[in-house]
Amino acid sequence: MSENKQIIDKKIDKLNALKNQAKLGGGEKRIDSQHKKNKLTARERVDYLLDNDSFNEMDALAHHHSNSFGKEVYLGDGVVTGFGEIDGRKVMLFSQDFTILGGSLAEQHGRKICKIMDTAMKIGTPVIGLNDSGGARVQEGVSSLGAYADIFLRNTLASGVVPQISVIMGPSAGGAVYSPAITDFIIMVKHSSYMFVTGPKVVKTVTHETLTSEELGGAEVHSSKSGVAHFVAENDIDAMNIVKKLLSFIPQNNAEEVPIIPTDDPSNRFDEALNYLVPANPNQPYDIRDIIHSLADNSDFLEVHKDFAENMVVGFIRLAGRSIGVIANQPAVLAGVLDINASKKAARFVRFCDAFNISLLVLEDVPGFLPGSDQEWNGIITNGAKLLYAFAEATVPKITVITRKAYGGAYDVMNSKHIRGDLNYAWPTAEIAVMGAKGAVEIIFKKEIEDAENPEEKEQDLIIEYNERFGNPYIAASYGYIDDVIIPQDTRRILINAYELLQNKVDKNPYKKHGNIPL
Repeated sequence: MSENKQIIDKKIDKLNALKNQAKLGGGEKRIDSQHKKNKLTARERVDYLLDNDSFNEMDALAHHHSNSFGKEVYLGDGVVTGFGEIDGRKVMLFSQDFTILGGSLAEQHGRKICKIMDTAMKIGTPVIGLNDSGGARVQEGVSSLGAYADIFLRNTLASGVVPQISVIMGPSAGGAVYSPAITDFIIMVKHSSYMFVTGPKVVKTVTHETLTSEELGGAEVHSSKSGVAHFVAENDIDAMNIVKKLLSFIPQNNAEEVPIIPTDDPSNRFDEALNYLVPANPNQPYDIRDIIHSLADNSDFLEVHKDFAENMVVGFIRLAGRSIGVIANQPAVLAGVLDINASKKAARFVRFCDAFNISLLVLEDVPGFLPGSDQEWNGIITNGAKLLYAFAEATVPKITVITRKAYGGAYDVMNSKHIRGDLNYAWPTAEIAVMGAKGAVEIIFKKEIEDAENPEEKEQDLIIEYNERFGNPYIAASYGYIDDVIIPQDTRRILINAYELLQNKVDKNPYKKHGNIPL
């Protein structure tokens, strides 16, 4: 018996030694180097992100089998994978380890990631990727490239089935950027993460531009200019806190209902300040976020894409504990006009919410589409159509509140009754018309104004008359295009009752393989 115990103990000791070796990653020197860059290691990130003692690692003993260049073998092959819990909810995740061969991706590394993605699809849990990699491992050649493509396929198949969140916590270059790009949300870390298809050296050779990695593909660039990044974090800890908060609004998969978080914020709470928020002067701006915060449970609003296309505001709130996706024109930026970037930003958000059963709230104050050759030549037609398509296709509960302007084709696009808006409300300050008063008068009464004794005075009189006739919500209400004109202070209570009514709504699209959204 004692001999048997010795044999078993020896085997257990060997296993423990191997697991301890795996936990060391690339060794203490490289771990210290990671810390000097103000970055956590792959395992430290996992430990912080997940609930205490909930992590179950998979494939810790996997390693490469290549003999092409060198024979250095590291257990885990540069990525930590497994499953655990965040706030008691199961997640699958991978965390690339930059201390091992620069976190480079190759055959075994890719297989590990694919395995947790396949498992997530089977059981219906979110996938979180903590990306910190120097790219494809050159030593493994085409096997590295194939591993990337294997991951891209799974990203695509999982899209709209389970939520996918990518956190960029270091470099992500070349082919590596396409996996995060297919996922639902990208979080980047200031001054320590960057994404680009071709790096600064190649760019300089080809275009003669001299750029740093930060200038070419840093967090601030991708959050404000390209729109690639949805969130920007101050550091690794902040990035993972964003992941936790984001997941709190999202169901586990496309077959589940949204999480409901109990709240002490009364459903019948009213805010008299909303009655006077919209300025009497139609050209005067106000911040749509003031309305969003007023409506939300405890004023809590998680804004998505905050620094990109700021004339459109999107993000998550809760109403009576229920997660709601908000799409709102922002009168404080470009008068809330729809342009290419705003349309794309909103369309992608609408489609995400629809895929995961998150009801939509539209706050509308839009003067139309942005005119100009730049917009036309860069495809405002097809890009504006993306938003129209997204709203028309969506089958989740959809409610619109028109706070002020709803002009022209933009009125149709912003979840109007005509494209299956379920309940459409307007404030008394709403103006629903083909265009603003001045433009309309100049077209309709051009000759009368020119022939008038005092053209300016005549034009002003006609503008006043036009506003009295069309600068209100009552004509639309008379046709039933607006379900009710409501007092602004009552908006929260009315919305909560409306979403409760719609919670069992069933709306279906015709059978199809998939639609052909105007990409």
